[in-house]
Amino acid sequence: DYTGGIKYGLTYDMRLVLERASARETAMRVAIAAIVRQLLAEFGIQIGSYVRSIGQVEAMIPDLPYSELFARAEASDVRCPDPVAAEAMREHILGTIKRRDTLGGVFEVVATGVPIGLGSYVQWDRKLDGRLAQALMSIHAIKGVEIGPAFENARKYGTEVHDEFVLSQPPDQTLGVSETPRVSDLIGRPTNRAGGLEGGITNGQPIIVRAAMKPISTTLTPLRSVDLATGEPAMTNYERSDVCAVPAAAVVGEAMVAWVLGEALVEKLGGDSLEEMKAHRYANGV
Repeated sequence: DYTGGIKYGLTYDMRLVLERASARETAMRVAIAAIVRQLLAEFGIQIGSYVRSIGQVEAMIPDLPYSELFARAEASDVRCPDPVAAEAMREHILGTIKRRDTLGGVFEVVATGVPIGLGSYVQWDRKLDGRLAQALMSIHAIKGVEIGPAFENARKYGTEVHDEFVLSQPPDQTLGVSETPRVSDLIGRPTNRAGGLEGGITNGQPIIVRAAMKPISTTLTPLRSVDLATGEPAMTNYERSDVCAVPAAAVVGEAMVAWVLGEALVEKLGGDSLEEMKAHRYANGV
């Protein structure tokens, strides 16, 4: 409210800032992304999310297919696929309500079925990891984004981080030249520490992005402030806020990832209709 009031000269009525800056704006992003997700589904791309932590409670994400993780998250009121951590998160939120405070946390968005080649390594503003990071950072109260386990990787050696290539199946030497499969069809990678993106381009593995949400600033417990009308010290007034919005933010995160991938897919394939895009897909080997 303060920065917007100073920027636009609206300190006489902060409501002109706070109403326009409300996270309620993200409802339209989710609504539009629902249409984008239908387009992505036509090309086998699915997007889901789950909460990794709320406050001091960390989840142990089960080693399950992403489809199962997504289903478990959808069935959880705190959007966590780890039932033990989910219960601890609920208790943590209830305790925070009693202490008249707020909580932040970390959520993870995953996109599966993404083909190789979306994005670009050529221009800085076309790098897909950069576009995804910007999209997620545009969500209210998001203060950090990483692709895959980026911060964990930063503490390791390169040999412990980089994703090795292996042959997923041996080449069939009996095939004719015209029938020889592409090299990319024969290559697999046992790890995905890059989070599905290399050089700003999708590499065919699941895209994994994590976002850190700070605790909401509006708290039931008053904090020190200044009355801009009088210039005197004052305490904040409480109107309304959530105690923890991390599960809801994860849904908005899905929407932003869908939005970015939808744009990248249209850029890659082109066309004025779904049928044309599909025809270009097979022609381009996507």
